[in-house]
Amino acid sequence: MAHALRVQLHVLEVQSREDVERAFAAIQREGIGAFLVLSDTLLMDQFRSDITAFALRHRLPAMYTASGDVEAGGLMTYRASLPDMYRRAASYVDKILKGTKPGDLPVEQPTKFTLVINLKTAQAIGLTIPPTLLFQADEVIR
Repeated sequence: MAHALRVQLHVLEVQSREDVERAFAAIQREGIGAFLVLSDTLLMDQFRSDITAFALRHRLPAMYTASGDVEAGGLMTYRASLPDMYRRAASYVDKILKGTKPGDLPVEQPTKFTLVINLKTAQAIGLTIPPTLLFQADEVIR
């Protein structure tokens, strides 16, 4: 899909402090203009401030997978709504407890998503967020 959008995709795997530093160097060396942080909670807890500070310092738009990253200074997140997913999981548990075999339950895709935008970060990196996108956001941090 990246090719169809004429976007060059670079995958940088990070599991340690050294990997974070190598990723930062690669972003600078390759002239990467934006990045998406796909992470687990433990990893981001260790490196959240480093990653958000790097993006801000280099004026790079960065999208994250958790709203906490945006509250900590990241630009934005767009993800499946966790409360909605928990409610849906509870209905699965209810059906299983009432005797439905787990294998008989359909696989479902998320249907509700949450968009959080940090307008302070956008302004700090010189990015104008279109009003139509701000209007669609579930939360705007000002």
